[in-house]
Amino acid sequence: MRITISGRNIEITPGLRQAVESKLSKLERYFTPETDVIVTLSVEKERQKIEVTIPVKGNIIRSEQVSNDMYVSIDLVEEVIERQLKKYKNKLVDAKQGSVHFKPDFIEKESPEEEEIQIIRTKRFGMKPMYPEDACVQMELLGHNFFVFQNAETEEVNVVYKRKGNTYGLIEPEF
Repeated sequence: MRITISGRNIEITPGLRQAVESKLSKLERYFTPETDVIVTLSVEKERQKIEVTIPVKGNIIRSEQVSNDMYVSIDLVEEVIERQLKKYKNKLVDAKQGSVHFKPDFIEKESPEEEEIQIIRTKRFGMKPMYPEDACVQMELLGHNFFVFQNAETEEVNVVYKRKGNTYGLIEPEF
């Protein structure tokens, strides 16, 4: 694995570099040496954040962890990526896609069956046409972090969602 480490509002000290490399080197048993791992460390006020992105054919394995201690964030991110890999492996075995980035013994090794996804509740509601700004207001009134609505301009179903920093996002369908 080729690990690239960069920092935003933080100097990458030898200790941080060594902590990231030693923690992420545990993932080498899953990936080929040509696999790129992009790591970004950042600090905003009391938030110590690490983002790890591993592009693999057709997909991205990614984790972002935040805590008040960068070393805790580094520990957490490795565990999350390992869990994602185990889920992703089942898809690879089923589709035999994109396995070029993974070592053969990881792909061929039996893994415990993961729990089947179950939808336990279905909601139905009427959608009146509204503008995205009105949908954001409605979402805030309901105390939700996303809101599905029919866009009055396009007449398509859209989703507004709350982002970090009190901003909003809009998801529109692409055909």
